Amino acid sequence: MAGEITGCSAKSVYSFALFSGDTLKNLSSFAVAGYIVLVSLVIAFCDFYHTITIPMQKLITLMLMLAASVAFAQNPDMPPDFLGKDFHKDRRAKLREKLPANSVAVYFANAVRNRANDVDYVYHQDPDFYYLTGYKEPDAVLFIFKDKQTAANKTQYDEIIFVQPRNVQAEMWTGRRLGDAGVKTQLGLEQAFNNTEFKKYNVDFSKFDNILFTDFKNDVRDDTRDSSDLYSMIEDFKVKVNYPSKDKALVTREPQKNNLNTQDLEAIMASLRGFKTKEEMQMIRKAVSVSCMGQREVMKAIKPGMSEREIQGIHEFVFKKYQAEDLGYPSIVGAGHNGCILHYIDNYKPNVSNKEMILMDLGAEYHGYTADITRTIPINGKFSPEQKQIYELVLKAQEEAMKVCKPGASFGDLTKATRVVVNKGLKDLGIIKNETDKHMYYPHGCCHHIGLDVHDLGPYDKLQESMVITIEPGIYIPENAACDKRWWGIAVRIEDDYLITKDGYEHLSTAAPRTVEDIEALMKQPSALDDFVLPELK
Repeated sequence: MAGEITGCSAKSVYSFALFSGDTLKNLSSFAVAGYIVLVSLVIAFCDFYHTITIPMQKLITLMLMLAASVAFAQNPDMPPDFLGKDFHKDRRAKLREKLPANSVAVYFANAVRNRANDVDYVYHQDPDFYYLTGYKEPDAVLFIFKDKQTAANKTQYDEIIFVQPRNVQAEMWTGRRLGDAGVKTQLGLEQAFNNTEFKKYNVDFSKFDNILFTDFKNDVRDDTRDSSDLYSMIEDFKVKVNYPSKDKALVTREPQKNNLNTQDLEAIMASLRGFKTKEEMQMIRKAVSVSCMGQREVMKAIKPGMSEREIQGIHEFVFKKYQAEDLGYPSIVGAGHNGCILHYIDNYKPNVSNKEMILMDLGAEYHGYTADITRTIPINGKFSPEQKQIYELVLKAQEEAMKVCKPGASFGDLTKATRVVVNKGLKDLGIIKNETDKHMYYPHGCCHHIGLDVHDLGPYDKLQESMVITIEPGIYIPENAACDKRWWGIAVRIEDDYLITKDGYEHLSTAAPRTVEDIEALMKQPSALDDFVLPELK
């Protein structure tokens, strides 16, 4: 049987494989899928697969891998406007400039998180890892060296990445992988290897003055079927850098000096990510525009009797309609007193009342970058006198902060400007007795960075050009508050996104109405969803 399968010669199968190599790259995904089926039929036709010689088994396996690599390596369905590999290369170069002498920075991909049983949460890459590479898959590790390193083959390099390998069966179930070759060609990382090679990667880490990384939280599961998963790579890394074990720490009387630095990397990354590039601003502007469109459509579509969840759904439908992949954070949609819960994400209330307002804090995530916009509107389209007074007080506070929003001002300056307005207004309305009273009606700061995270990394001292921040004052008066009950259940937050410019700011989220007059006017307009009525469930 050597060199022959029952009814099929090795020569004929080999010729078929050559055809594949020459033509598969020009076939559509449907044709490639057909090719995979055809090869499978060839194998099925050739009886007694267990009698095939090992070389022949390898040949047929090669054919399947070839087909899968063409089918999965390139994804023609991906949007064309992701950040390019030159952006990520530039970010790595900027990082290298900021690293201390004789150091290496180490980044691990985010872990896959389990939702329940055999279902995982949708994967979301670690923002630093994505910022530096554009890689969106798990089970990877990246090293950025301050200085050139020399490999065993005399190759010079200052960065190296280990990624999950191509796997025909896995990709059939969970989607395409880049593998080491895809990372080289599509992401531009020349020193890219499969993570199966990481255990054998030998660098004398003791020679570095600093090994910078984020300390481990021991929250990564071990996939015992995969000896190169994230858990295994972390354990291998610990051995390579002589990471102190818990047992060793218990018997050591004094802290042992080493070159492991788990304190400084976040500040270095904040000094990069806190200042947005032109390419990043394209992503942020799109996320903000999509989020504003969601607010506008809800203002037109909302009606008494809707549920919080339905209103949330309108926002998120608009996000998807404009190709935003995800939410920057769980959507906050709180009617009435639910709006007094700052991060209310249950959104369970089945019927919103026409006497209530609804606080809607949502941000679309577009290609990794998130907006953060909040509007508070009356369910029935018309602010009551009490609602209007609180709303316009919050709006005035926001506009006072906008007056001082420019390079050189501190985050504290903006918050102070809002608090002065809020405290005076609450006193004038009789809700507090004195402007200096301690109270919980405005319990949070008014500003934070946005970007790859909704509370993004960045310096939090002085505002500087190219930062993108929020300004979001609020007033929250819960049931049974120590004031006249006509104010109870009123919660207002107004949040907008701003790019700090050379002389001031650019207000990015003006498309979502803020004033009482503009909100009420838009709420009178018809919605594209007015005729979208579903039948009652039986």
